[in-house]
Formats: sequence, structure tokens, C-alpha cells
Amino acid sequence: MTDKFQPKIVSFLCNWCSYAGADLAGTSRIEYPHNVRIIRVPCSGRVDPLFVVKAFLEGADGVMVLGCHPGDCHYQQGNYYAQRRYAIMHKLLDFTGVEYDRLFVDWVSASEGKRFAEVVTKFTNRIIEMGPLNVKGTKKELEQKLQEVAA
Repeated sequence: MTDKFQPKIVSFLCNWCSYAGADLAGTSRIEYPHNVRIIRVPCSGRVDPLFVVKAFLEGADGVMVLGCHPGDCHYQQGNYYAQRRYAIMHKLLDFTGVEYDRLFVDWVSASEGKRFAEVVTKFTNRIIEMGPLNVKGTKKELEQKLQEVAA
């Protein structure tokens, strides 16, 4: 029995493209890491940064936000909102002590099942190399910082 670190990864996937890409990977029997937990959202632009923070607070070692390719969003500009929002989100994570590379934002279309598996595998391997999330301070201190930011 090996004690190799297996990260907990939360993935927010856009319903129209990335989730369909994940479904295609599954129906095509393309393997990708089993420790990725998928949350289907209407659009990557609807993923509130506080959802990401909550995922880290609840024990996630990494968080992915995957959406439609720019210009292909079913809500016209949702992925552009996500792209801008997560540029700022990386700064918030730095403030809270979570490493920049633990949040990953990318685009995967419905026809890219193989690419979905590759993106997930690459991100999972990066998190394995980084090791478990080790936030500076206690969970209570992190929650207080986040409440200050949210206010």
C-alpha cells in the first residue's frame, strides 16, 4: 500500500462546454484522475470567487474553473467576466496564503473530451507536486481575512 498524496480537487465546469467535454471524456472512456470533484454551473462567469475560497476552506487542495472558449460563450460574455474575475482572484488567494498555482482557469469545449482529460491530469499532477494545501494561520484566521475582504 502506498501513501502517495492524493489531492482533493474541485472543478467548476460550465454546463454548455466544459461539462459536456467531461461527459465526452467519460463516454469515450478517456481516463483522467478520479479525485476531481465536478460541480456543474450554468456559466464560468457565474462562479463567485467566494465559492473558490469556500472550496479551499473545506479542504480542497486545488480548484479549477473551466468554461467555453472566449467568443463561444452561450451567455455571450460570461467567460470574459470569469477571466477578469480570476485575475483578481489570484491576488486574493495570495493575501490569504494560498499559492497562486492552486487555482486554474481554462477553456474546454464540448467536443474536447481528450483535452479535458489532459487539462485535468496536468493540473492534478501539478497539485501532487505542490503537496497538500498548507494555509498560513488557522482556518479561523483565514475565515476572518476572507470576511474582511468580502465586507
